[in-house]
Amino acid sequence: MGSSDQAFKFLIYGRTGWIGGLLGKLCEAQNIDYVYGSGRLENRESLEADIASARPTHVFNAAGVTGRPNVDWCESHKVETIRTNVVGTLTLADVCREKGLVLINYATGCIFEYDAGHPLGSGIGFKEEDKPNFIGSFYSKTKAMVEDLLNNYENVCTLRVRMPISSDLSNPRNFITKITRYDKVVDIPNSMTILDELLPISIEMAKRNLTGIWNFTNPGVVSHNEILEMYREYIDPSFTWKNFTLEEQAKVIVAPRSNNELDATKLKREFPELLPIKDSLIQYVFKPNRKTPVA
Repeated sequence: MGSSDQAFKFLIYGRTGWIGGLLGKLCEAQNIDYVYGSGRLENRESLEADIASARPTHVFNAAGVTGRPNVDWCESHKVETIRTNVVGTLTLADVCREKGLVLINYATGCIFEYDAGHPLGSGIGFKEEDKPNFIGSFYSKTKAMVEDLLNNYENVCTLRVRMPISSDLSNPRNFITKITRYDKVVDIPNSMTILDELLPISIEMAKRNLTGIWNFTNPGVVSHNEILEMYREYIDPSFTWKNFTLEEQAKVIVAPRSNNELDATKLKREFPELLPIKDSLIQYVFKPNRKTPVA
């Protein structure tokens, strides 16, 4: 184990989740001592027991309900959504504060939508201090509430993740995998999070004890069609897709979806090596998975 990492011990919630699983793998690769929490987030005593047993230096929360197969689930399971995403997250933040621990909380940036002050295509993104303006889905509504409350906890680092993407193209949670399997897709530029690049940065943020709200996306935006064009170029030259409008999409989903650009200036200032979204997609996702011959 590297002597520089001897000092760290991470307690991670969300073992069975996508981000939680990746965090464990990253800790192993970096020789960071870590353990998964077994307590339920909404059960304060179980969290206190986890902390007493693990004696962590930092806590990571990658637990929560996003809904299966998607956020529409939350519309008909409101109490379960509140229990985990609101009560659970606040309980964990409160226990961590009592124990003097920084909590890295993987949150969402799907609490904004393009508006007159941040028009689509303008390059003007929402900043960390902007007030959420999208509560179209119950999922987003609970996430906006809890972000506002957590902002009062000086020990919490809130990471606004959006449309997460990883190099694992077989994972059904991967935004790329999702849109390649849809019958039809909308085509709207959005901020997105390349996990292969950003999850290691979140570990570094813990080591630096950074707190507060962070737009946790790569700089810039990319549209559905731009991603699918890259997919066709690098993975499957015969791939085709059909577009439809937001109005047409609304007929096949229960809750509206968030589309926005987040301003990643704050994250880029702390981590100047952070790649723009399209560069990150090519470097971390499409080049490693390339199936087509190199021209």
